[in-house]
Amino acid sequence: MYPFMTLNDGTEIAHSHMLKDGSVKVYIEKPDEEYCFRHATCGLPQYKWEDIYQFDDEDIKRFQEIIQSTAHLIMQFSQEGGFENASGF
Repeated sequence: MYPFMTLNDGTEIAHSHMLKDGSVKVYIEKPDEEYCFRHATCGLPQYKWEDIYQFDDEDIKRFQEIIQSTAHLIMQFSQEGGFENASGF
């Protein structure tokens, strides 16, 4: 799993490497005092959501917008060992 982005509210977005079928799993996780972690997974390029735990429809809509606007980067980085590897940092 490769770290991709941390949102202002502490939500972490990470992604897998590109799988053999050309898909990438995007993982979203947010620390929560009551539930320990809220989480969801989005499969690219289909934008198929699964394993949603304690995120509501508005949260998922917001995450969908973020992922759609950066999907081209996620797909690229998934083939290059994540952002740090692709950027040379």
